[in-house]
Amino acid sequence: MTVNLLDLGIDELRTFCAELGEKPYRARQLLRWMHHAGTADVQGMTDMSKAFRERLAQTACISPPQVLRDDTASDGTRKWLLDVGTGNAIESVFIPEADRGTLCISSQAGCALECSFCSTGRQGFNRNLTVAEIIGQLWWANKCLGRGVTSERPVSNVVMMGMGEPLANFDNVVTAMRLMLDDDAYGLSRRRVTLSTSGLVPAMDRLREACPVALAVSLHAPNDGLRNELVPINRKYPIKALMAACLRYIEKAPRDFVTFEYVMLAGVNDSVAQAHELVRTVADVPCKINLIPFNPFPGGGYARSGHDAIARFRDVLMQAGLVATTRKTRGDDIDAACGQLAGQVQDRTRRSEWRAAAGQRQSAGAVQ
Repeated sequence: MTVNLLDLGIDELRTFCAELGEKPYRARQLLRWMHHAGTADVQGMTDMSKAFRERLAQTACISPPQVLRDDTASDGTRKWLLDVGTGNAIESVFIPEADRGTLCISSQAGCALECSFCSTGRQGFNRNLTVAEIIGQLWWANKCLGRGVTSERPVSNVVMMGMGEPLANFDNVVTAMRLMLDDDAYGLSRRRVTLSTSGLVPAMDRLREACPVALAVSLHAPNDGLRNELVPINRKYPIKALMAACLRYIEKAPRDFVTFEYVMLAGVNDSVAQAHELVRTVADVPCKINLIPFNPFPGGGYARSGHDAIARFRDVLMQAGLVATTRKTRGDDIDAACGQLAGQVQDRTRRSEWRAAAGQRQSAGAVQ
């Protein structure tokens, strides 16, 4: 059976090399060629013996997901649709800025959590992505953006904020993030890798011990009643438990704060009273609040809060001493903005079928 080397972390690479009768240092050579240099051809790994390269060619491959579509927005944001097999495709987004290049990476084909304002959740869920499919997004981005063996890598920051809930694919995501952090692979600092979670509390505690990177939490509501509707996982891990987990995480995090993400939905969670309630909710957690204007998608059912409403909400937070920013919408003309990623998902949950049938029943009732 051919082994995809992109699926292997450094420990697995050492084991693989040992099984081929090679010394452990070969694993680091492979890591540098695959990830730092971005090569997919084992024959081009010129500092390894010809015999070893021949054995590699017979037993292994370097196979990232293939690019199906490559779109560039008017603001320079770039989105790739990547084939992950059996009719599924995922999306990755690169956001260029003057001082950084940020890649938004997916962790699942679809998402099982079904946050009501998120396009990915509406697509249903098929499966977790493999390590190769996760790290392969970074591998492809660097290659597509022109990185060579000696040139500077264009991706300086990674955010695990694409399709899926990263902590629901814990082992594969952690292995991929460790590759991002490895100096012989991508050499990113823990401060420049951010994982965004909807609030899987036990997995947050596991991440704290296994690979504490910067943490963002999709909060989106100031109380349990509203968050139960917007982020259904809140029914299992309510806000009080989530805030306690955030405090535990900060003890080992590379930053001394958590970022709370808050999508602004007109008439739903954007009132001044709700802003004051949010101040009380996060009072004990060192944090930054990132206000995200809702990015519409077909059938979304929500509207974006107006500029004035967002400004009033932000002002309440700032007057209370919180750091609050409004995220600039990027790539919305190619559906690459936050909450718009959908890809192609063969829904194993049949959620999309159920929703379509419910919509048809509702339309029929309205006609009658």
